[in-house]
Amino acid sequence: MNILEMKHITKTFPGVTALDNVNLEVEKGQIHALVGENGAGKSTLMNVLSGIYPYGTYEGEILFQGKPCRFRNIKDSERRGIAIIHQELALNPFMSIAENIFLGNERQAHGVINWHKTNDQAVKLMQRVGLKLKHNTLVQDIGVGHQQLTEIAKALAKDCTLLILDEPTAALNDNDSENLLKLLVDLNKKQGITCIIISHKLHELTEISDEITVLRDGMTIQTLVKDSDELSEDVIIKNMVGRELTDRFPKREPRLGDVGFEVRNWNVYDPLDEDRKVIDNVNLRVQKGEIVGLSGLMGAGRTELAMSLFGGAYGKKISGTILKDGRERVFHSVADAIQGGVAYLTEDRKNAGLILISDLKTNITLSSLGKISNQGVIDSNKEINVATEYREKLRIKSSGILQKAANLSGGNQQKVCVAKWLFADPDVLLLDEPTRGIDVGAKYEIYTIINQLAKEGKYILFISSELPEILGICDRIYVMNEGRIVGEMTRQEASQEKIMTCIIQSAAGRKN
Repeated sequence: MNILEMKHITKTFPGVTALDNVNLEVEKGQIHALVGENGAGKSTLMNVLSGIYPYGTYEGEILFQGKPCRFRNIKDSERRGIAIIHQELALNPFMSIAENIFLGNERQAHGVINWHKTNDQAVKLMQRVGLKLKHNTLVQDIGVGHQQLTEIAKALAKDCTLLILDEPTAALNDNDSENLLKLLVDLNKKQGITCIIISHKLHELTEISDEITVLRDGMTIQTLVKDSDELSEDVIIKNMVGRELTDRFPKREPRLGDVGFEVRNWNVYDPLDEDRKVIDNVNLRVQKGEIVGLSGLMGAGRTELAMSLFGGAYGKKISGTILKDGRERVFHSVADAIQGGVAYLTEDRKNAGLILISDLKTNITLSSLGKISNQGVIDSNKEINVATEYREKLRIKSSGILQKAANLSGGNQQKVCVAKWLFADPDVLLLDEPTRGIDVGAKYEIYTIINQLAKEGKYILFISSELPEILGICDRIYVMNEGRIVGEMTRQEASQEKIMTCIIQSAAGRKN
């Protein structure tokens, strides 16, 4: 029996058909995965379902539990038992876990919140999702994995029967991802909640899904059923991209030169607690044309290290030495770092990488305005030519260079971030989770660009939480834990087991 049927859904934006006659059927009590390349229409389809795009802004019909739905907003869909958790979590960092769980759904009478009832029910929901923290803990003080569990508890508080999760493990490490997937299976099989999950981590989907629907270019391609179809990653990828993708990582023969970027005795303290050392005496080097990986668990200090190197964008009481091309460099600001040939591709593209209300043209040229201006006045023709060139070079799917960044898919937003730094033409690239939340086809394109930059002799520091990615693209790997470099190995020496052993042994050594 189907809990959900979406029939002939068509949704257009100015200049773009996001969904073209899409059909989706979800059986009650199943985990149904939705996959496709960036821009395929996955999130758009779920936004239609949840009422974010209200009835009347799309064509087609939605049936939920056999009854037609004409949702005007997200509250309408929640009242029917549909809850959606977006990739960017909607939590208030300055409120407690309990307050966030019931935010917008308060336990109250006559406008007065019943705090005893709020806290009591929050504790029960936290136990239900395996969130072993105090209910009055502030969200800003918990990790991303715990925040994801808080979002699920928040959805369960609305008595949902259909739970939609958009890239729930994109920001999680392997351990937190595994725990979250176990919880979803438990909610589905033991508590009877039907789940729709959007993810680019295909190995996770093949493990937990009963059915997988593939979208491509806004159209339904195929629905694969666990017991009757082959649910392999290769089959899914072929349906997603329309061709076989034999190699996940483009081949490359590294041609390494001299050490051109070096960090010595680097120390950084927490900007909110200047007694807490976040980066502890880090030393690393990158040769010309080398891709150096930085691996570690969530909270190891990788992002903090990269940002502190980028003109002190993070941290207090920063000390140590940066050497570039054999010469000591001091970057007092982000502008200094950019001027000195250093670029940082942030892991948080929406909040720190892009101006979402601005168009592609503005975002691509923003960090290098000097290249398209004369005496402080921007040359509009140059700006248009540059934006058009990089849009075509990176194959950014958009209606044009004037489309707002907010209206692009996650993968195309990431390509805009990459385009911005390619135009800046830096010598050193600090790439922080450059492929987070994007599909295998777009990942391959990003890898190809990174390989080309290495071939041109750039110095590349590559941060990723995905160990197969680190092993697939990096020439050498540093392992970080608790703000320190705890291991170094070449690609030939490295394996997932060796990296994890390195982390575990270093953690054990700190305790002893």
